[in-house]
Amino acid sequence: ATSAIDTSYAFVPSNKMASRYSCNSALSVTKDDLEKAKSLIDDILDEKNCGPIFVRLAWHDSGTYDDNIQGEWPSAGGAIGSIRFEPEIKHGANAGLAGALALLEPVKEAVPDVSHSDIFQMASARAIELASGPKIDMKYGRLDASDSEQCSPEGNLPDAEAGPEGKYGGDGGTASTEDKSPNGHLRKVFYRMGLNDEEIVALSGAHTFGRAFKDRSGLGAEKTKFTDGSKQVRADGKEANYKAGGSSWTEKWLVFDNSYFTTMPDPDADPELLKLSTDKTLFDDEGFAPFATNFRDSQDAFFESYAKAHKKLSELGSKFEPEDGITL
Repeated sequence: ATSAIDTSYAFVPSNKMASRYSCNSALSVTKDDLEKAKSLIDDILDEKNCGPIFVRLAWHDSGTYDDNIQGEWPSAGGAIGSIRFEPEIKHGANAGLAGALALLEPVKEAVPDVSHSDIFQMASARAIELASGPKIDMKYGRLDASDSEQCSPEGNLPDAEAGPEGKYGGDGGTASTEDKSPNGHLRKVFYRMGLNDEEIVALSGAHTFGRAFKDRSGLGAEKTKFTDGSKQVRADGKEANYKAGGSSWTEKWLVFDNSYFTTMPDPDADPELLKLSTDKTLFDDEGFAPFATNFRDSQDAFFESYAKAHKKLSELGSKFEPEDGITL
């Protein structure tokens, strides 16, 4: 599933950039470095309105994690920055994310001691916070995967809809995620990461933010009344300049709130809003439904659970130097 705003950037690394992208991350990052990176990321978010694709980039990096793999770091995958390498960036689920890498490259250029994985996870957290979402208790100091041999195999990320044979997921990746039901598939994906039902539902709520595009996930309309270039107001009250296209789950898709949970069960919601099988199952499944209903009724409850789940996801598979990480 995707929740990504479009960008017009194509990522074609120069030799210089490719060299920098393959460097190891035994870096001596400081709080000052991280504060500078945060300021630069905030500026990019303000100018480009690209928060949703930064969330997707970070999640697709960390979402490869397999809690069952016991081996030397980073064999279990996770938030290790490996998504910047081929073949991982070219996995089907990562379509469109090369543009997000390109948007964040100036941050790495300006603050080279901040790891790629820290930049990706920081950009995601800042995108949520600046869109009026909860403050996330992030820590930094992640080490990066050093080369393409440390990429996770394709197939660890979730499907939003069933494939042509009526099945979700597949037997690729580090463990099979194949299932005939959307709820079963979600559990196979997220339980593999060590996440539980509450965390699955909370993280699904991030679909309140962003759009799905046919040329990425294969889902969504060419455009809707909410994504056709008409007015979208950000959380700070400014009108957003954005490229038209795709389908959103919510009407105000650049604001992070609990609208996803109020929209999904509403039979009178605008039919142009996206409701995928993996969305609707949150209210149908007896394990998911109590959390989804609670988040529908209380934005505070959603934000509390979401902030914890986002933090946990952002640290999956990560190795920190110093070991306890650095907080801002």
